[in-house]
Amino acid sequence: MQIKVGYVPEATAVKYLTADQRYLVADWAIVKVILYFGELIDKAQGQNLYASEPDYAGMFRLLQTGLRIDPYDVDAYYFAQAVFTWDVGRYREVNNMLEYGMKYRTWDYQLPFFAGFNAGYFLKDYKKAGEYMKKAAEMAQEQQFATLAARYFYEANDYNFAIVFLKTMRKTAKDDKEKKFYDFRLRALVAAKEIQDAVNSFRSASGRLPGRLDELATAGYLKSVPADPYGGSFYLDENGKVRTTSNFTFAGARASRKIDR
Repeated sequence: MQIKVGYVPEATAVKYLTADQRYLVADWAIVKVILYFGELIDKAQGQNLYASEPDYAGMFRLLQTGLRIDPYDVDAYYFAQAVFTWDVGRYREVNNMLEYGMKYRTWDYQLPFFAGFNAGYFLKDYKKAGEYMKKAAEMAQEQQFATLAARYFYEANDYNFAIVFLKTMRKTAKDDKEKKFYDFRLRALVAAKEIQDAVNSFRSASGRLPGRLDELATAGYLKSVPADPYGGSFYLDENGKVRTTSNFTFAGARASRKIDR
């Protein structure tokens, strides 16, 4: 079952009808999305699945409407990055939103930083990722993001940059619910990296992949196989890459359970 997030008229109409109150309407639309999703997260805690399927399409429309009314509202950009990349896979749409925000929030280095991560980690567009990261470094007037960009290009196919990125986002998150999103994903990625490191060591020593992940514990490369906090099961693909049946989302874990049945 899907509970709809609600409806807001087209942004141009809202601007015309609400006049000088339009910024309050924009803020209401964006806060409504955050509260709606926060309630679903709270209900999902301890159950590893949503009680109802999130209305992602409605959420994204509300965010876009809010930003067309008030393009300076930072919460919309940060929330879209937190949810619509990892949970929904709308990387290009989120980057379009971040590009839009960069035209207005010209001081906010987080927006090109987010876009750079999405371009490189998800979309594998390393040239664009470098451009975004360079922009973030110039806006921040420090070498932090230039260093991260260099590290990213070196470790693009590893979990390390994703973990660094999520830790950075966790530190800058202002809302406790946002921090929960990142904590969950960090636990999942750290668990996957721990298994991947063990697989790589096992293969280097034995010249083969383990038949089962339990073999890593038996051979002493892991104390035990970590659990996927999303409720899925870790496994190795044919290339020895650690993956999970959940795809690091609650929705993925529920779908895999339906298939198993």
